[in-house]
Order: sequence, then C-alpha cells, then structure tokens
Amino acid sequence: MKKCEILSPAGDLERLKWAIRYGADAVYIGGYDYSLRANANNFSLSDIKEAISFAHSYNKKVYITVNMLFHNEDLKNLDDYLKELDNIGVDAFIVSDYAVIKRIKELKLKPEIHISTQESSTNVETVKFWKNLGATRVVLARECSREDIIDIKKNCNIELEIFIHGAMCTSYSGRCVLSNYVTLRDSNRGGCSQVCRFSFDAGYNNEFSICSKDLNMSDYIPDMVNIGIDSFKIEGRMRSVYYIATVVNAYKMIVKHTLDNTLTEEILNYYKKVLNRCANRESAVHFYDKTPGVNEQYFTGREEVSNQDFLAYIKDYNEDTNIMTIEQRNNFKVGDEVEVFGPNTEVFSFVVEEIINEEGESVESAKHPQETLFIKTPKKVQRFDIMRIKLS
Repeated sequence: MKKCEILSPAGDLERLKWAIRYGADAVYIGGYDYSLRANANNFSLSDIKEAISFAHSYNKKVYITVNMLFHNEDLKNLDDYLKELDNIGVDAFIVSDYAVIKRIKELKLKPEIHISTQESSTNVETVKFWKNLGATRVVLARECSREDIIDIKKNCNIELEIFIHGAMCTSYSGRCVLSNYVTLRDSNRGGCSQVCRFSFDAGYNNEFSICSKDLNMSDYIPDMVNIGIDSFKIEGRMRSVYYIATVVNAYKMIVKHTLDNTLTEEILNYYKKVLNRCANRESAVHFYDKTPGVNEQYFTGREEVSNQDFLAYIKDYNEDTNIMTIEQRNNFKVGDEVEVFGPNTEVFSFVVEEIINEEGESVESAKHPQETLFIKTPKKVQRFDIMRIKLS
C-alpha cells in the first residue's frame, strides 16, 4: 500500500508531541537560527534533541527548517549548527539557499535535503535542477496547478511535498516584500509581520484588505493520492495544540479512508466540517483547480472569531467507574452535548450529566481555565484524547 506522509508543523515541543500522538508521520520545526518563523517559540538544540528522541520512539521523523535567505554574516556559524543537527539525528534539512546545500554536501552530512517552498518551484526543469544538486524532495510552490503537479510527478524521479491546509501568502511564497516595506521586518529572513492581513483605509469609511483565505484541500486528497504525492503538508507552526491535533487527525483519517477505499461522501463531509470549525478564517482550494479569484480573497474586511470548541483533554481514565479525569480549556456546563476523539478513539458524543471538581463537589459548569475535573463517560477513553463541543 502506498505511504502518504502527513507532515505537521510544530512551534514548540508540546505541539510536536501532540502532532505525533495524533497521527503525523513527520513534523517540521525551526531552530532559534536560520528559520522563517521568528515569532514562533522555536526549538533550542536541547529541545530538538528531545523532539527527535520522542518522534523516533514512535518511528516518526523530524525535519528542521534552515530556509531563510542567507547574508554573509549568517554563514559564520552555519557549519557548526548543521553538524550539531546531524549528530543529534535530524531526518532532513528544509533549505532554500544553494549555499546551505553546498555546505551539507561538503560536510557529508546524513540528513536528507528537502527544497523549501521558499524557492517557488513550479516546473519540471527547476525540480530536476534541485534533484541534480542532491535534493531528495521538493516542496512545490503553493501556486502550482494540478496540471503542473502531474507534469512534474511524471517527469521527475523525486519525492514531492504539497501544502494541503493553512494560511496562504498573498504573494508567491517567499517573494513578498510588503513586510520589509511597511514594518522593516524581512519576510524572507524570519520576520514576516503579515502585512497582507492588515486592514487598509480605502476612504469613505471603508476598509480594504489584500488577504487570501486559508487553504483547504480536503476535497482533493483522493485525487492527489492517485497522482502520487509523497507528503501532505499542513501549515501553522504558530497554531494551537487543538488546531494541530484536529487538523492532523482529520487529514490522517481522510487519507486512511482513501487508501482503504472506504471514503464516502458522509465521511468526507464530516471531516470537512471538523476542519472548517477549528479554523477562524474561511478557506478555499486556490491554485489547484483554477486561478484564484474573488471567492478566494478577502477584500472588504473579515471576522476572525476565536475558536471555543476545545473543551478539555483527558488526563486519565478509570475503567472501573468510567470516570475520566480532564483538564478544562473552555467553558461548558451540565446538559451540554459534547464529543470525544483521539488517535485511537473513534469519535462519540454524549450529554454531560455531572461535573465533579477536585474537592469532590458537584458543580454546574466548568469555568476555571485548566482546572482538573471528573466526568462520567459512556465509552472508554485514553489519555490525551480531546473533548470538544459536539459538531452538529
């Protein structure tokens, strides 16, 4: 059976562990240096070492971004950094600068070389060029059409990685200078201030936006599996634990049902609902099936409501009493209909009949962030399962 990798982001060690638990086959992370998400918490070398140990214990992989555009001063400590990452067992470097590829090859380092989307690879000859330099995988530009992808897959014997979910750049990925111009923060060197999400004064009390809607490729996963895409990449190193767990789990299940020939319209629609609920922006397909237009763009403002679906995660479960111990994350109350899902727990729903606090008292609502509570459940659950509002 073909292996289709689900590749998850992780902005810190906690998020990496949740991504792995919820089905990610690999995780991409950034270190303190040379990464394009300076606003993420990112990973120290000791964090990276722990991340690799955790991922490898699940037979999963860790890729690290070294994909900023390098100036002369950035090269001074690069060799030591690359060698240290090699020594602690990183599985692949995600790179965009030929200087980094050159040093990886000259130092004879073991990790694979993956070409970042920052290189905007959109055609056969470009992908062949990177393969000839020693790359084992190319992350295609998000601006590729279905025809572009098929042509590259047919004519290039190399792994292809495709973005399937998350934020979209207004510019070609890696080519934006809006952040530099407006805020003096270099978007190609880790400092993007997301100027495309600003609201601009259009006069006459109107606001104007140049923001793209998020990417959502759930409808086209079966098609991309058939094309032979090797890795499905989710964007969002700065996203929450709930977002990462939910999106990874949803796409993992869509891919699984596709490979098992059990994907029905009902199953796909359920996971599309899950994906749409966990994000706070609208989503679209963008370049895969057509050139994006008015329906893929925000022009006159948008509403981004914070998601409150994540109610708790399960810390423990007593099989004798069917009581689960939870850590609360958002408000809920007795009488609410909720559902539980997890890496090995098929989603089920139930009505909360009673909430017990740590003092053994019965309370009507859970309204204190991260408090420990006890709730009876009709089915067995596992540690790190998630309880959320029932998706009606």
